Amino acid sequence: MFQLIIIVVLTIVSCTTGENPAFQVTLNNKGLQYGKHVAAGWIQDRLGLITLPDISGEALLVHYTLSGIKITKCDFPEPSVEFYQNVTGLKSSITGLSIAVNGSWATHLGVIHDGGTFDLAVFNVGVTSVVKLGKDSNGHLSVTNVNCDAKVGDVQMNFYGGQSWIFKPFLKYYKGHVLAAIQANICPNVEDFIVKVESHLQALNVSIIVDSFLSLDLNLTSSPVIDSTSLNLPLKGQFYSIKTHKEPPFVAQPFTMPKQTDYMLSIGLSDFTANSASYAYYSDGQLMMYIDDKMIPPASPVHLNTSSMGPYIPQLPQMFPNLLMKLLVYARNCPMFSFQPGAVKLGLPLAIKAFAIQPNTSLTPLFKLHVVRVFSPKCFFTFVPYKKSIKAHAVFTQADNYSSRCLGKINSGRRMDFNFITAVKI
Repeated sequence: MFQLIIIVVLTIVSCTTGENPAFQVTLNNKGLQYGKHVAAGWIQDRLGLITLPDISGEALLVHYTLSGIKITKCDFPEPSVEFYQNVTGLKSSITGLSIAVNGSWATHLGVIHDGGTFDLAVFNVGVTSVVKLGKDSNGHLSVTNVNCDAKVGDVQMNFYGGQSWIFKPFLKYYKGHVLAAIQANICPNVEDFIVKVESHLQALNVSIIVDSFLSLDLNLTSSPVIDSTSLNLPLKGQFYSIKTHKEPPFVAQPFTMPKQTDYMLSIGLSDFTANSASYAYYSDGQLMMYIDDKMIPPASPVHLNTSSMGPYIPQLPQMFPNLLMKLLVYARNCPMFSFQPGAVKLGLPLAIKAFAIQPNTSLTPLFKLHVVRVFSPKCFFTFVPYKKSIKAHAVFTQADNYSSRCLGKINSGRRMDFNFITAVKI
């Protein structure tokens, strides 16, 4: 039971040495306590489904085994969990845990065998565990056991069935053996569980396939940073082209997450992450598209044919009368984001190649445009509860400046809405 507290807390915080992180996740004490509370409730709801390991030993030359042990009642006080700076980890403890269980007993002395059922109550169990969080050579979050201490206050036992009346005078001897066996097994089980958590963390894929073109690396760039109020995970946060896996001609710059102790979880994203995605698409040749007249709404006053372009470029209908056109729109250079206080800027250097579609479907080049677009959105966030979760809704209000050598200057306005998970406050 106690071990499950650890894995739920670690699950909340988890997902190249010396690099600056482009993506940071900070779990504050408020989030840690919320996770602990959720984990405690989840465990208590499932206590009745847990089968405890068998207990066996020897008392007064009689070998005994207690098996099929199931929990029938539990007084499960909420544990305490805190950030532990001394070892860069977490310290968890629970005191006053009491459980009632039942199961089957079996004894044998030489060729004499007996068995029946039993009730067992364990009172005032206390467990303290300290785990250290770190980073392995592949950038996975690692967890190792540092210290464990367990105490059992008392046990009460009753045997039923078989020749149990014979053992009643000797219950005090069995009681001491069972108490010692329970107490001795708590920490080894906690340690085994931590090893399983570590194996699970090492098996996690820190490179996530986003789509058929992109992967996202979320390996740790350095060990987690822990103080008395928070845990910070510095993550690489870099997109790569699956096809080329080329490094971009820029590097992540250091940035500092501000303290947000009133929030459970804070997420920091630098413009390097957005620019690495942009570069990955660009280097893979994905930032281009063809536009033909079928894509133009029928009600549009301008269509992609040489006659419709006559008012703008008079030579076109004279040189290529009544021909449909096709446009190739592509990025001349890698589009670049710039995150600034309250705004995000995107420089989008585009080019447009125009072609006339000949009757035999061959394409004749007509002209080439260089287009410079600068997006300067301002953003704000509102928090909306949704099915017991909190989402941040970001609204970007965008003003475009679209300029072209041939077409002159066109001003347009547009509104973009999207969801972005950021600091969560409850």
